[in-house]
Amino acid sequence: MSEQRGRVRSEPSRKRVRVFLGGEKIVDSDDALYVWEGLWYPHYYVPVADVVPGALLPSPTTTHSPSRGTAAHFTVRGNGREVPDAAWSYADSPLTELRNRVRFDFDAMDAWFEEDEEIFVHPRDPSTRVQILPSSRHVTIEVDGVTVASSTHPTMLHETHLPRRTYIPKLDVRMDLLTPTSSRSGCPYKGTAQYWSLPGNDDIAWSYPTPLRESVLIAGLVAFFDERVDVTVDGVRQARPTRP
Repeated sequence: MSEQRGRVRSEPSRKRVRVFLGGEKIVDSDDALYVWEGLWYPHYYVPVADVVPGALLPSPTTTHSPSRGTAAHFTVRGNGREVPDAAWSYADSPLTELRNRVRFDFDAMDAWFEEDEEIFVHPRDPSTRVQILPSSRHVTIEVDGVTVASSTHPTMLHETHLPRRTYIPKLDVRMDLLTPTSSRSGCPYKGTAQYWSLPGNDDIAWSYPTPLRESVLIAGLVAFFDERVDVTVDGVRQARPTRP
């Protein structure tokens, strides 16, 4: 059962969560708590008792949250490696479910596992679902009146709370018009994306060349930001979405 106070919401994960730093396992817990500190995705708070002794070194740093109280920070140590202020705990939080728990900076750690599967970017929201559906609808993508993609076998990706994305085989995309960029982004459900630009439209298209297991159906396909292009599906011009 979830608990909510103000903008903070929590829910038991019921997964085994392990955290590694310097090649050493510093957390092993089957009592991790999802905590939504904002609207979009949760963080893990784990019991202090499930942290390896000696992994947390007290820091003079403190921070204050109106909802969670004052946090004491810790330098995190693993196999001789130390990361300053990479964990914090609200010992006297008005949210009693946070007491005696610690949150680690996700990016500062080497690796996170849910059960035996490594996770990336941030914990996966248990209420988020990604549906990847092959389609036979005719989709065209235009930018400033130029058709940059046209396909009768697109793949539609529906992700909770986000606009539908249309992924198109590269053979149906005018790849000669696209210029690869150095931009990269990460998604805990799909993996690492690479980007392309068009003149006057930076990073307008992307692809996941090696997606995570649950999103393998979009491997190597190309998607465009519908917010910045004109999309037609079976002859019907689609409204440009507004992303939250």
